[in-house]
This record gives sequence, C-alpha cells and structure tokens, in this order.
Amino acid sequence: MTTPITNTELVYDALAIRARLQAELPHWYEQTGHIQRRYKTGGWKASLLVVNAIGHLAEAAWHHPELEVSYGHVLVKLQTHSAHGITDKDFELARKIEELICWQPGKDKQSVLDGTPDDARYTYIKYD
Repeated sequence: MTTPITNTELVYDALAIRARLQAELPHWYEQTGHIQRRYKTGGWKASLLVVNAIGHLAEAAWHHPELEVSYGHVLVKLQTHSAHGITDKDFELARKIEELICWQPGKDKQSVLDGTPDDARYTYIKYD
C-alpha cells in the first residue's frame, strides 16, 4: 500500500518496501525508516572511493543519502526526507549505486576491461 504525498511521490509501506527490495535489490534491507546497504571495502582508500562515487550519483540525482564511513565499510541509508518515508526516488538511486559500486568489468563477458586484479593487495570492494 502507498500513501500519496504529492502528485509524483508515493510513500511505500513496510510490506511493499520488503517486496521491492527482495525483487530488485536483494542486498538492501529496510531499517529505521530507511533502505540500507553496507558495502564492505578493502580499507580506507576503498571506502573513500565508494563515498566519492556515491556522492557523484547523489549530487547528479539531487537526492542525498546518509552515509556512515569506516575503514572497512560504507553504510548507505536512503529515505525521501520531504516525504518522510521511502519513495521511488530511494529505489532508483539505490539501483544506480548498486550498479556502480558492484560493477566488475573483469567478470562481464562483453567488457574488454580487465577489472581489478584478483590479488588481496588490490582489494577494492568485497563483493557479495
């Protein structure tokens, strides 16, 4: 069930949020009124790279997540503050973040890019 906020924003209830996350973003979860995802990184430099990549997407979308940054992870929390809940804006930005952060060109059969070497010294993201 959704609640209309404006002509363009619908707030999803907990059941609808869980269903969408399960179907579209299985590594994300709902907690404390946000959809969230923790990205495990290879260290401080990798965490900063993740934050900067997310920052670019958020600024381009003009929809800004809450971020918790640590040496070995970045926690992303999305909520449409103006709607006081989860809207399509949150799901769309979460998908963009997921696509960018989880991109592995070395595993993409159509990509000519090698991707990060499979060596612990170059660990960037600890993929699920």
